[in-house]
Amino acid sequence: MSSDAEAERNRRWRLVLGGDDQAGLSDRDRRLDAALAGLYDAGAGGKRSGGRRGGLGGSAPRVASWLGDIREFFPAPVVQVIQKDAFERLGLKEMLLQPEFLAALEADVHLVADLMALRSVMPEKTKATAREVVAKVVKELMEKLDARTTEAIRGAVDRRRRTRRPRPGDIDWPRTIAKNLRHWQAEHRTIVPETLIGHARASRRTNLEEVILCVDQSGSMGTSVVYSSIFAAVLASIPAIAMKLVVFDTNIIDLTEELADPVEVLFSVQLGGGTDINQALAYCERLVHEPTRTHMVLISDLIEGGIAEQMLARAKALVSSGVNLIVLLALNDDGRPAYDAKHAAILASLGCPVFACTPHQFPELMATALKRQDIWSWAAAQDIKLVRPEDGGD
Repeated sequence: MSSDAEAERNRRWRLVLGGDDQAGLSDRDRRLDAALAGLYDAGAGGKRSGGRRGGLGGSAPRVASWLGDIREFFPAPVVQVIQKDAFERLGLKEMLLQPEFLAALEADVHLVADLMALRSVMPEKTKATAREVVAKVVKELMEKLDARTTEAIRGAVDRRRRTRRPRPGDIDWPRTIAKNLRHWQAEHRTIVPETLIGHARASRRTNLEEVILCVDQSGSMGTSVVYSSIFAAVLASIPAIAMKLVVFDTNIIDLTEELADPVEVLFSVQLGGGTDINQALAYCERLVHEPTRTHMVLISDLIEGGIAEQMLARAKALVSSGVNLIVLLALNDDGRPAYDAKHAAILASLGCPVFACTPHQFPELMATALKRQDIWSWAAAQDIKLVRPEDGGD
């Protein structure tokens, strides 16, 4: 037997038997091994001798991320078997069939992402309970994020147009004071503003600002998808904005028509699989009606499975046309994301702000974008680490 054949046989046995020895495994093999070990190395108690465990706890690998890798490595029939095993071995079925579990559950966006990833193998009875869990988390997040987002954006004004009949919150006081200096009342030490100058709001029917959220639904982006969907639903309720939500892996799903129901949006998402950003940008490009009034937020780790050169060329064309293209490497609180540094640096060189964003910061980000203000300066003021063109290495 040749040395290459011997090495391949050893590799296969290593992947079948598992273990901690990483010698002879490529980066891809290590990802595959970790994805399988996270599920099948767990014993009945959820632990193995090495200390790793499966399940939904904070120290376990996320189910959505596991299945994202699985869908990349295996054909659909094998993926279905692994999904079913994950659903059974991680104890979700038993938990979701117990009413007391639902009442006591401290669910979060990570659990929602896991349920989204596994819903295709859930029995209908369990799926109904899972929907209740998702609805509970969505309600809590909407209560936290809706008011802040609406406050930051509902009154977002068009700085290029002014009116002499502004609403109280839209008055431009420096210009108003300058215009009314001749009406100074010395005895009252004040100015009587006979003429008000303010910012005109966008009409409900005309001059709408268009916002397109283009969201990568690969397994590693699970919590970003949850937050993106909720923010999209909030933005869609603001009359001055024409909101569109597109999620993608190697397929594209336009969820714009579902935005009235964030829970339905989340149950329409299929986390995992490959990534074709170029195809997604091509689709979103067709949704652009007025480039100079369009703000496109690409939420992705930029690990392109399609043709990277075409993806970058398409992004350049969007920016050149006047679209305000913003790239978020993550929309979550999980810390510094893993992403393709080279692609991020090239997009930054095109003038696209590229950074990770927390849900707390997202409303101000969108308000800044809608006002066409300098997002680079805003991010720097927020102490957000922006990707620079020189950060891409070789």
